[in-house]
Amino acid sequence: MSDQPAKPAAPSAAEAAPSSHLPVPVAPPHRSRPLLGAIGHILSALRFYSRLPIPVFAFEAAPHAAPDFTRAPAAVAVAGALLGAFAGIVLYLASAIGLPPLLAALLAVTSLVLITGALHEDGLADTADGLGGGQTIERRLDIMRDSRIGSYGASAIVLMLAIRATALATLTELIDPAGAALAIVAVAATSRAAGLLPLWLLPAARADGAAASVSPPTTGSMRAGMLAALAITLAAMWVPGILVIASAIGVGAAFAAAYAITRIAEAKIGGHTGDIAGAAQQLADAAMLIALAAAASPQWLIGA
Repeated sequence: MSDQPAKPAAPSAAEAAPSSHLPVPVAPPHRSRPLLGAIGHILSALRFYSRLPIPVFAFEAAPHAAPDFTRAPAAVAVAGALLGAFAGIVLYLASAIGLPPLLAALLAVTSLVLITGALHEDGLADTADGLGGGQTIERRLDIMRDSRIGSYGASAIVLMLAIRATALATLTELIDPAGAALAIVAVAATSRAAGLLPLWLLPAARADGAAASVSPPTTGSMRAGMLAALAITLAAMWVPGILVIASAIGVGAAFAAAYAITRIAEAKIGGHTGDIAGAAQQLADAAMLIALAAAASPQWLIGA
């Protein structure tokens, strides 16, 4: 027998003192944990994409961290649908009190701008100024980083708001206010998922930029986001009677627009920035609204 004193038993995970060098004890598995994880991703996306006062829940490990984009595209689509529901309610109520379609559509678009803090519109303006005004990669990136808005950026915002509101007003006239409200839900979900395409397909344009610290979505999670956007669109647009193929065309138009700006960014600045992602969302939003407005013509409607 050794003369050395016996070593004390190692403390259990519950007794161990907290340490940054030790793994956090893992709670026993619970069948609801995957569901709570999904809800956590949605809440994180809502906080990131809006200025709504989202409460913090006990199961959230890092409630104020940026979304984990490697796994969150589907949650981003769901969060977008929830944000779109606010604008849809505004459109429906404005129509219910007798406001004309264009004014109701403008109020709905304005409500989205307010609850998102013009996050995507700001990205669109910076992208338009940088890509339109700079002659070199370095100059374009400098312009995009500048908080001031130039003529390209101002024009882009005005034109984009006009296109979105007009297309939404057209949908309201061709379908009805309830159907147009559901269209906002579908578009808000799809355009935010499409806005992740630059992060998925391109490297960060700046090594020291905020975008460089964001991990891109995985191929599997991006596909899940696309399917989630399509599922939300099909569910929303079936009610007003737009055919499945027309809904799919709308989703395809959104992702095609986001893909186009992604490739333009690749050619102009060699990668993506947060502004490029914002511009991708805005272009996807407008493209899908235009496609749905075209699809709402009588020959596309069920039973027409």
